[in-house]
Amino acid sequence: MSSSGDPTEQSAPVVRPEVWETYGPADLSAVPVFAGGFINFGYWKAVDLERPLSQGDRIRSEQDLYRHVLDAAAPGGGRAVEVGCGLGLGCALALEEYGPSVITGVDIHPQQLQRAREANSSLLEAQPARLRFVLGAAEDLPLGDAEFDCLYSVEAAQHFPDLPAFAREAARVLRPGGLVAVTSFFTVGGALEPAERLAGLLDSFASGLDIARPVSRLEEALAEAGFADVRVASIGPQVWPGWDRWLSRLWAPGTWPRNFLAAWEQQILDYYVVTATRP
Repeated sequence: MSSSGDPTEQSAPVVRPEVWETYGPADLSAVPVFAGGFINFGYWKAVDLERPLSQGDRIRSEQDLYRHVLDAAAPGGGRAVEVGCGLGLGCALALEEYGPSVITGVDIHPQQLQRAREANSSLLEAQPARLRFVLGAAEDLPLGDAEFDCLYSVEAAQHFPDLPAFAREAARVLRPGGLVAVTSFFTVGGALEPAERLAGLLDSFASGLDIARPVSRLEEALAEAGFADVRVASIGPQVWPGWDRWLSRLWAPGTWPRNFLAAWEQQILDYYVVTATRP
C-alpha cells in the first residue's frame, strides 16, 4: 500500500481459492494433526522421538517453533507484527514470554481473524492496548511506515504469491534497525524440477495451496528490498523427522502427508529460518 494511504481504509485483500477453503470453511486449525491450534509442523528438538508422542509433545513442538523464530526476531520491549497470524496463539505466546510493548497479528482470512479474536478474547479484554488483529495481505500490509521494531512470520510464506512484494512491505513497516524473521518450507537450491516433483508427492503442492519456490527467492527479495545481513539457516533436522513421527499416528506409510519426509530425504524440500535487518 502507499505510504500516504490510511491503513484503516484498505479494501479487503483477495484470497486465493485454495487458501480461502483451507483456512475458512475447512478450518485447518481444527484438524487433529494440528493439536493446539498453532497450525505449524513443529520444532521437535526438545521432544524425545524414541518414545510414543503425546498431544502435549505436539503442542510443545508448535510452541517451540514460535520460540525459535521469536528468539531471532527479538521482540522484547518493542512493537512486533506477525504476518499470517492464524488463530493468534503465537501472538499470545510472544506477549507472555517475550514482552513486546505491542503486538499486531495480520491475516488475510477474515474467518481466521474472527477465530483469533475468540481464542484470545480474555487477553484482548485484559490488555487491549497491547494486542490487535487486522485483516491484510502479506504483500499489502494495512500498517504504517516504520511502525514496528520486528516482523516475523511462522509457516505462512509458502502461501504468499509474491515474495518480493512481501519483502518490500516488510522493509516499509519496519523502523531502521528493525528485524525480520521468517520460517517456512521452500525448495532446495539445485533440486531438479522441484515443482513437478512436489506436486507428484504432496497434495498441498498439487492443489496450489503451497507454492514451490527456492529459499533463495526470499533471500534475494529481502536483499533487493534493502535489507542487510540476510541469513538463511536450515532447521530441517529439527522439523521433518518429528513431523513424520506425529503424522504416523494418523496416516499410514505411502499416504501423501507422509511424503513430506520423503521430499526432504530426496533433497527437494527443506525447512528454513530466514532473518535480515533493515539498515
